[in-house]
Order: sequence, then structure tokens, then C-alpha cells
Amino acid sequence: MSANTTAPAARAGWRAWAGLAVLTLPTTLQALDVTVLYLALPHLSTDLGASATERLWIIDVYGFMVAGLLVIMGTLGDRIGRRRLLVLGSAAFGAASVLAAYSTTPEMLIAARVLLGVAGATLMPSTLALISTMFADPRQRGLAFGVWATSFSAGIALGPILGGLLLEFFWWGSVFLLAVPVMVLLLATAPFLLPEYRDPAAGRLDLLSALLSLAAVLPVVFGLKQLAKYGPEPVALAAIAAGAVFGVLFVRRQRRLADPLLDLRLFSGAAFSSALVVMLLGLLLIGGIYLFVTQYLQSVAGLSPLVAGLWLLPAAVGLVIASTLAPLIARRVRPAYVLAGSLALSTLGFLLLTRAVPEDGVATVVVGFTLVYVGISPIMALGTDLIVGSAPPEKAGASAAVSETAMEVGVALGIAALGSVGTAAYRLSMAGAMPAGTPSDAAAVASDGLEGAGRAAADLPAPVAGELLDAAAAAFTSSLTTVAWISAALAVGIAVLAAVALRRVPPTGAAAEETAAEGDPELQGSGHP
Repeated sequence: MSANTTAPAARAGWRAWAGLAVLTLPTTLQALDVTVLYLALPHLSTDLGASATERLWIIDVYGFMVAGLLVIMGTLGDRIGRRRLLVLGSAAFGAASVLAAYSTTPEMLIAARVLLGVAGATLMPSTLALISTMFADPRQRGLAFGVWATSFSAGIALGPILGGLLLEFFWWGSVFLLAVPVMVLLLATAPFLLPEYRDPAAGRLDLLSALLSLAAVLPVVFGLKQLAKYGPEPVALAAIAAGAVFGVLFVRRQRRLADPLLDLRLFSGAAFSSALVVMLLGLLLIGGIYLFVTQYLQSVAGLSPLVAGLWLLPAAVGLVIASTLAPLIARRVRPAYVLAGSLALSTLGFLLLTRAVPEDGVATVVVGFTLVYVGISPIMALGTDLIVGSAPPEKAGASAAVSETAMEVGVALGIAALGSVGTAAYRLSMAGAMPAGTPSDAAAVASDGLEGAGRAAADLPAPVAGELLDAAAAAFTSSLTTVAWISAALAVGIAVLAAVALRRVPPTGAAAEETAAEGDPELQGSGHP
């Protein structure tokens, strides 16, 4: 239902819910694809001889392409048809997955990951836009977006478990072949279960705007990733500055075009803009803390990737429950208060993480992370509903792409910003705890992180090596607690922002329809007449 429609919307039937089940498949797969690849990196080094730089590109190039192309693909789906774009992208994703699975050189695998990124950029905005089309009733649409958010986060949580099982019995390429049966099922069922929709008044795609969009997003994401790895070096800062300049040029061109690539009037709606900021900041918290928790479980607690993944199952279960309940609660309670309350819960989780210790701290970390996950997960469900649902139907693809871009940038920003803070805290702790007798070159390597400490310890006498590893574990735990304190403060700030900025957005139940009939400008907030 368009945000300014006053007549009651038709309720979706069984075909729409079956179609939603199909749409969760590529969503789960895309999220799983990111986490599962980290487990395969050691095998890639052995079988393909990938260097450290090549491994970074294998990991990062997929995210670069997805982030850079989301806005273009979302708008393209509005023009050529969202189901058509989803089908084309799914076929390409399956083919690129086979190419990646049977790559024989690092260069071949990097090229396959580029193709996967191009195809992956078509999937997320298409699925969200189709959900908006299939579920016109606000209550059903909120629940549908909750299911979508659950499937996305479940893919992240299940990645280490499925990846560990596959790598236990098969070769590294098997992690890519997971996509093939999923895409075959989607291609077989899409024509029967998914409706087609395109903007009947859409104009031609502006190629210069598309290039400016890429030039704005790609350098920023690249710069954020470089900041996370190497700190504030000139290359990273220059890339972010260049992206900002191209972003300004992109905005100026969109304001002049009669048929822009991205309609900036979307941002004039209070619900759209406020939900977008809350989502970006919420994903910033997840991106930062997930990195530290997974490293703690494996490098400090000494758990295998599979066992660490099993310890994260409570967080996945909590996420499923929270993502399902949040839209139901939002039928009677304003989304602002649901988000503020859930963020208060995540604050408790962060505060619990500040109590982590190097030894016997797994239970504390898991419980704290579960509370964080439960508290943050409604942001994805309700935020996506507010962003995509507040846009007119013909702009659902573009609004979905903006939502996804905010998520990508939020995670990258969280890894870069909170990762840099954690790295600084680690180095500060190591500087005051370096064991006596540690050579200066080994101390420099150990100060780079836990992996560096492990490499340095391998060449030291047993007593010194043990002390060095203990000091590194304590320093990393200190960095985790530092990031948790900062995240707790940020969560409180985001909760206040959500409560204030979204306070006039009504519940999605009967009260929402009554408010729409009265012409509430916040509910109609797309900025379109």
C-alpha cells in the first residue's frame, strides 16, 4: 500500500506467504556467503597459493561490488521489473558460484567474486521491493519484513556452522556450491509465486548518474575497510574524501534531472530519513562488536570455528524470536518505543560484555552478545518496513536499495571505527604488558593483533611464548570491553534518537490506518504528493 492511500489494503493470501518463503532463500544465502568464506581462507592459501593481498581481495571485492551497485540495481528493477531482475540475478549468482567453486587460481576466484558481487546486488533490493508489493496491508508487511530480517541474520549466524561442516568433509569450493540448489529452486518457483511490478512512468537509466553513484560509494567502502585494517593512512582518507566529492556531484545531478537515478524526495519524509539513520547506526554497532566476539571465541577462548558457531546459536535463536515479535508488538505500540526498548536491552548486553575476562568468559560473552543481537534485530525489521513502506510503490526498489546501502555502509563503518578503537586499546595494553625478554621485532609483530602474537610466540622460548600469549589474550579482552563500553553509550544515544525522531509514526495496526485516513504527514512521509 502506498503511504498516502486511505482505503484499507487487501490482505495477502497463501501465494504471497509462499513467495515470501522463496524470497528468504537468496537473502539467507547472501548473508551466509560472507561468514562462510572466512573459514575457507586457510584452505585457499594451501590449495590456490593465494597471497595475503589476494586473500583480502577475495574477501572484500564481493562487498565492494554489492555496495556500489545497490542503488543502480534497485532503480533498474523499478524500470525493467523486479521479478525479472531477481530471476536474472539469481541465474547469474548460481553460475558465478560454480565458477568460484572450481577456480584454479587466485585471480580466477577474484574474478568470480566480482561476478558474484554484481549478481548479489540485484538480489537484496529486488526481494525487499517484491515484499513491499506482495504485502499491501501494513500489519502483514511489517511481519513479512520481520521474516526477511530474520532470514538475513540467520544466514550470518549459521555461516560458521555450515561452513565448518562442509570443510570437515569436502573441499573449500563446496561452500560456494551451497548457492546452486537455492537458485535453482528460486528460478523454478518465481514465475508462479512472485508478482511482477515495474514503474509504468519510469524513464531511461541515466548512465552518468550510475557512474557517479559507483564513484561515490566504492571509494567510501574501500576507505572504511582500509581504516579497519591499517588505521588512518593517507590512502584510506583520500578514498573517503574522493567518495564524498563524487557523492556531492551525484546529489547535484539528481536534483537537476527530470527522471533521476535516485529520487531525493524520498529523503524528505521524516519516517524514511529517521529510520535510515537509526538503521545505519544500529548496524554500525553490530558490525563492530561481531568482529570482536567471534575473535574472542576462537583466538582467546581457543574454540574451533564450528564450536564457536554453535556457541553463537543462542544469539541466532534470540534474533529469530525478536525479529518475529517486533512487528507484532508494533501493531499496538509505536515503532519508536519498540526500537527504544529493544536498544535498551542491547545496552544491557554491551554492559555485560564489559565484564568479559580472558579465562572462563565464554558464557558471559555469549549471554551479552545474545542480548545485543536481540536488542538490535528489531532495527532491521521495523527500520526496513519504515524505509521501504513509506515510499510509493513505484519507488520501492530504489528505497530498498537505499536501505541496503545504509546497512552495508553501517557495518563497514562499525568495523572501521570500532575496530580502530579496539586496535588502539589492544596496542596500549600490550605496550604495558610485554613480557621481559621479548625481542623488539617480536614485540612489534605481537602488537599488531592476536594473530601477530601467535606468530611471534612460535619463535620464542616456551616460557616467554606462554607469557606473550597470555598478555595478548588479556589485551584483546581489554579491547573488547573498551568497544563494549563505547557501544553501550552509542546504543543509549540511538535509543533516544529513535524515541524522539520516530515518536509520531503510529503503530502498524488499526491505529495506523486511522491516522493515515486523517492525513498524518509523518505516516505519509515519502515527500510525494
